[in-house]
Amino acid sequence: MRVFTAVLEKCPDTGLYVGFVPGFPGAHSQGETLEELSKNLQEVIKMLLEDGEPQLQTEFVGTQNIVVA
Repeated sequence: MRVFTAVLEKCPDTGLYVGFVPGFPGAHSQGETLEELSKNLQEVIKMLLEDGEPQLQTEFVGTQNIVVA
């Protein structure tokens, strides 16, 4: 079992949730609900892993709040 960190956002234009795994080319998807997005991301990651171990280009570190006056 592998664990990947995904970044999730909600598109204001379409209302869809979109997600991607930072540094993992092709590991992105969308869904009408967070549950659907999660399922879609799992499917695309499984498909990408069939081609072998990914060469991750970056490592997710975290998020940070930036205050601007």
